[in-house]
Amino acid sequence: MNEDSLFDAPGPRARRRIRIATTLSLLAIAALLYLAIRRFADHGQLAASQWRMFTSWPIINFLLGGIGQTLLVTAVAAAIAFPLGGLIALLRLSRNRPLRALARGYTELFRAVPLLLLLYVFLFALPRAGLTFPVFWQLVIPIVLGNAAVLAEIFRAGVLALDRGQSEAAYSLGMTYWQAMTWVVIPQAVRRLVPTLVSQLVRLLKDSTLGYVVSYLELLHKAQVLGEYYHSVLPSFLVAAACYVVINTALSGIASRLERRRRA
Repeated sequence: MNEDSLFDAPGPRARRRIRIATTLSLLAIAALLYLAIRRFADHGQLAASQWRMFTSWPIINFLLGGIGQTLLVTAVAAAIAFPLGGLIALLRLSRNRPLRALARGYTELFRAVPLLLLLYVFLFALPRAGLTFPVFWQLVIPIVLGNAAVLAEIFRAGVLALDRGQSEAAYSLGMTYWQAMTWVVIPQAVRRLVPTLVSQLVRLLKDSTLGYVVSYLELLHKAQVLGEYYHSVLPSFLVAAACYVVINTALSGIASRLERRRRA
């Protein structure tokens, strides 16, 4: 069934109301942006002196270091979370009931628990129990735990979406269940999920912005330190936001390109 047939096409009156609502919404957003910019200008946050420091190499180098730390957290977390998510997905698809229950419990738990709460557990609760981690791992491990649960569901959905004939063909060649999953089913599912998995990297990158909780100097935390030291909080955060937009846009572009290549 064509999904367009599920909804009635808007008539002339409905289209007119939509145009009016859209115009009013855009005007309201423009007015809010104007008021915000005017407010910041009144407090001197948009003065040239507030932005001049970003032409200084020490400041640029300081922010580049933050970008490097952000990318390091993202890369390490991805290198652990992606294989772990695949393993949990395999356990959820296993024919062994206890393993399925264990994997389901993990995914349900860590998809429900906020990442910020996990960070507080590693920052405050575990040290009281005698378990202390370096600052880097206090940030990476909670990110891995949360994202592995999400990735497990992505992998599982990808496997279930495959034609059952793929696994049946593997069984006909004498493969066991785990051999079929490892060598036939999972690789095909991953190939279809590549754009989604690349998009998941964007979430990993954004999760790294919680580094301030554990005093890890990633990009956002460095921007905060810079803004407080030079009394230019808004420009510092805007520059950091621009860096995140550039990185996330690059990742989204990769995902879109891979999606077009897969459909070709």
